[in-house]
Amino acid sequence: MNTVTRPRILVVGAGFAGVECVRRLERKLSPDEADVTLVTPFAYQLYLPLLPQVASGVLTPQSIAVSLRRSKKYRTRIIPGGAIGVDLKSKVCVIRTITDEIVNEPYDYIVLAPGSITRTFDIPGLTEHAFGMKTLAEAAYIRDHVISQLDLADASHDPAERAARLQFVVVGGGYAGTETAACLQKLTHAAVKRYPRIDPSLIKWHLIDIAPKLMPELGDKLGRSAQEILRRRGIDVSLGVSIEKAGPEEVTFTDGRVIPTRTLIWTAGVVASPLIATLGAETIRGRLAVTTEMTLPGQDGVFALGDSAAVPDKAKDDDSAICPPTAQHAMRQGKVVADNVIATLRGQALKPYVHKDLGLVVDLGGTDAVSKPLGIELRGLPAQFAARGYHWAALRTNVAKVRVATNWTLNAIAGDDFVRTGFQARKPAKLKDFEYTDAYLTPEQVREQVEGARGPGL
Repeated sequence: MNTVTRPRILVVGAGFAGVECVRRLERKLSPDEADVTLVTPFAYQLYLPLLPQVASGVLTPQSIAVSLRRSKKYRTRIIPGGAIGVDLKSKVCVIRTITDEIVNEPYDYIVLAPGSITRTFDIPGLTEHAFGMKTLAEAAYIRDHVISQLDLADASHDPAERAARLQFVVVGGGYAGTETAACLQKLTHAAVKRYPRIDPSLIKWHLIDIAPKLMPELGDKLGRSAQEILRRRGIDVSLGVSIEKAGPEEVTFTDGRVIPTRTLIWTAGVVASPLIATLGAETIRGRLAVTTEMTLPGQDGVFALGDSAAVPDKAKDDDSAICPPTAQHAMRQGKVVADNVIATLRGQALKPYVHKDLGLVVDLGGTDAVSKPLGIELRGLPAQFAARGYHWAALRTNVAKVRVATNWTLNAIAGDDFVRTGFQARKPAKLKDFEYTDAYLTPEQVREQVEGARGPGL
């Protein structure tokens, strides 16, 4: 009896790139053409650009976590776990499941979209004392933490402790850091009205970045506009400054200032997933070097995209330009990679990825925003409509769109109740506790794991 096996397509990562790829494969491949498997620790796609609004309570966590199991029509097998190594020679992906079991998953074609992790530096105390803003759990935790600082300040009899609990430091002047500082400042500004024993002038937010400009991709005019909005709200913006060291009760800036605080939020950029280092392949600034078709040179059936891949940006005149790690590129790359995987299966020609950037949107909370859609500079309400309209349209399901629109409307009408859930109230939740960067294998360990599973003489 002859057994015909279908080609196995393995997609690593359920971010914008991975999910767009999987859904397109499901739509365009017949069930008999290939088996599709997705490796992800969580069975949802997280809409990362709206995380600051979860942290500030404008949106509920489930409104931006789009379930991958909601519809019965999808046929992709989901493996709950994280890819911790890939053996390109043997075509095996090593996976640590959520039960902590290490398994080898063979593939014929692999799509690497593991995304990115928070970029950190060798700063004393950083990973032990800073909060991140990269996961849904971190955003939910930060909201609880910020509100709890108001509660603890209100209960404190020590003026120094009260002042320290009401100072907040955000590091990173990109979109994530700027929106996080802006949205959380709005939260504390509204919440302090419910605390008659707290002097509102004690609440101080600091946004710092080593770069000379705030969000330089927006251009000088819009960057200055955003900076003016933040300063008008009382946020202290310091550029050309980073942190020298972090402690449990204070942060030291590189300009010598020492800020008493219990809240340090680190949003100073991202780097490619450590999974990329397990391949032993060429990288560009830590991202996997790929062709314009998003294939890995010299490897059969290996595709990479999103934050972890250095995809050439052919929409720019600069031959060395690579696509920035943004959602709009990841989503479009996912579709092109899916088409290229199918073309490879069917013996057809692959197509290159080319996409002209549509612009940038920055939601600063309330009616404040700065946006640059299609190169048009917008401020205030028009920019807010553009920002929220873009995010709303980019949400993948109608259920998510309804939830987000309802949350926005309810928050605009009724405001916030400033409720904290007590989420992990007695447990650590700092940078080192969420991204599991020590879980990955070295290339040698990957090889040993794969060969060991085969057994002697195989």
